[in-house]
Amino acid sequence: MQQSLSPSLSLPLPLSLPPLSSRVRTRSKFRSALLALTTGLLAAGCIPSENVDVVKPLVEGGELVVLTHQSATTFYQDGEGRHAGLEYELVHRFAAEHGYTVRFIALPQFSAVLPALKKHRGHLAAAGVTVTPELASQFTFGPHYQEIALEVIYDVDKARPRTLDDLIGKRVDVLDGSLAVTELARLKSKLPQLKWNAVPARDIEAIVERVSGGLADMAVAESHAVDVARNYHTSISTAFSIGPARKLAWVMAKDADPVLVKQLDAFFTRIRRDATLTRLVDKYYGHLQRLTDADILHFMNRVRTVLPLYRKHFHDAQDLTGIDWRLLAALGFQESHWDPNAVSPTGVRGLMMMQDDTAAQMGVKNLLDPRQNILGGARYLAMLRDVLARAPEPDRTWIALSAYNIGFGHLEDARSIARHRKLDPNLWVNAKQVLPLLMRPEVAEQTKFGYARGGEAVILTENVRQYYDILQRVEAPHRPEFESLREEIALLPAQVRAPALKGP
Repeated sequence: MQQSLSPSLSLPLPLSLPPLSSRVRTRSKFRSALLALTTGLLAAGCIPSENVDVVKPLVEGGELVVLTHQSATTFYQDGEGRHAGLEYELVHRFAAEHGYTVRFIALPQFSAVLPALKKHRGHLAAAGVTVTPELASQFTFGPHYQEIALEVIYDVDKARPRTLDDLIGKRVDVLDGSLAVTELARLKSKLPQLKWNAVPARDIEAIVERVSGGLADMAVAESHAVDVARNYHTSISTAFSIGPARKLAWVMAKDADPVLVKQLDAFFTRIRRDATLTRLVDKYYGHLQRLTDADILHFMNRVRTVLPLYRKHFHDAQDLTGIDWRLLAALGFQESHWDPNAVSPTGVRGLMMMQDDTAAQMGVKNLLDPRQNILGGARYLAMLRDVLARAPEPDRTWIALSAYNIGFGHLEDARSIARHRKLDPNLWVNAKQVLPLLMRPEVAEQTKFGYARGGEAVILTENVRQYYDILQRVEAPHRPEFESLREEIALLPAQVRAPALKGP
């Protein structure tokens, strides 16, 4: 949905559609594709775990050997075939800071990581390990980088467990070697009847899959992994948390090199101080828990039934702009649920919910033509990203999405507020802090463009991020042939000149 904000630039706002009022249970055909993508074979820089030798002492400029396992929260391949994951990014930043080359050793199961570390198969383990007194007596932990909770999950078609007593007599799965095993063993002294099945699975998503598939009644698992898995297993929900918040940290052998320990301390101190850590955690987890299970289920149904009608148009939009077609599709769903005839009370129309003047600038003659609307919306988002050229990716894209919602003038107001508060306006974690402030009258009256529903811009952006995550796992990337949209481009007007940004 769009709003005109300045003589030179007008940008969109979202169509607000009601959530589904009922939940329909399906066993999605996407499941096999999701599992295959999650555990896809990692390419260069990662070797299999068999026949791994004891690592040589770490030297300046040498090889840093890192033990991990393949999962959606640690180390995986994204929809473009690139390595990704919070652990992966943190390791590479640390290594670059000290001139190390990195070699990952991906263990097939989480439970194999710490035994391999104890045998000195790696210099450290970056695998989402929870700090516990038991492990601290056997290993050396680095500084923590994330806090999580231990959660009981269940099938929503069954009775929701309320207390630990409700786990008694049920089939309860946990990931072998995980925090859940240690915690349930501790609780068993108070609840002798408590039993569980420690599954030697590859990761927590496999445990969630067992509950979703009816092989277990419930599971106990770490919250960050559950949040990711629930995007793809819509029959699963969280019942309650067990115990206090827990901390994740990298692990080294008990006799770890003191130099490495000191380097890790300094590294995490720095990235916590300069907000790099906050930004990375937000990149992987900040957009989760926004959508309800019903929202996700509705989205998956529309992916199956409606998206095929417009996939080719989104592919062409990627060819035109260079923006991943799945991101554009996620934006289109958030705006209109892929309804080419959508119209808002403010007059924005079409699948990408464009305003008349913006559409004209982008060469769109018929807003209700889905192809024209998709190409126009994509071209407009690309222009917004160009305006924000000083922001790093992916922050640049997330901030551009918020501008698509709220309008560039209001975005500039929010960026001015960020600068005034000594926050970097080019980081999304800061932008989403200040955008909601535009709804406060005492703040709005001090800005150039006045009141705006900045909270809606944050919600749109985070929803699009979550839909995009899902599409990256259920839809293949578009690999264009050596064809172009020369005819389309020739019909479009010249690129609209973007206004200059102030400040950093």
